[in-house]
Formats: sequence, C-alpha cells, structure tokens
Amino acid sequence: MSPSRIQQESRWFHRIQNPMQRIPEAELAGYLERVPNWTREGIEVARAFTFRNFREAMGFVVQVALLAERADHHPDIEIRYKQVTLRLSTHSAGGLTEKDFELAQQIDQLV
Repeated sequence: MSPSRIQQESRWFHRIQNPMQRIPEAELAGYLERVPNWTREGIEVARAFTFRNFREAMGFVVQVALLAERADHHPDIEIRYKQVTLRLSTHSAGGLTEKDFELAQQIDQLV
C-alpha cells in the first residue's frame, strides 16, 4: 500500500471517529456523489424540495426536524408555500463535515 493510500485511510478513520471535522476540499467530490440531488453552495450543501401543497411541505419539515433533533445537527430551512429548501453546514467546523452528508442521506430517504 502506498504512503498516500495509508494517509488517506488514516484521515478517513479519523473523520469517522470525529464526524465534526471539516472535510478537506480534495475529498468533497466523493461525498457529493453520495447525495447527487444536493448541490454545493460555498461551505454548504443545499437541496430544494417541491410538494403538492403547503400541508405536504410542512409535514416534510416536521419529519426533517425529527431527524435533525435525533442527529443533533440542524439544517437551515426555508419554506415558500409548497417549496422547502434545506441547507446543511457545520458552522462550528467552518464548512462541511461527515454529519452534513449523513443527514442529507437521511433526508433523501424521506422523499
């Protein structure tokens, strides 16, 4: 195994143990592939969801809130009638962390 491979696996293992550690820029593309419906916007990932009506949109927001509370990781939520936009970032880390992508994957399973 090459030294760079060992270093890469060591960083990955460290992030698994410390999910609030910021993901290095060079590794973000791999994480974004795991959540293809989300787009990177600076230090955040975002996704817009459109529902049939306001009630469905609000039901979705409640489900997201329950996931966020369980994960102790809270997205920014924008509600515009039947459209909900979510933005994830770990403010304390100054960017994207494993927790952002884990929550994005859980949110994707709601729709």
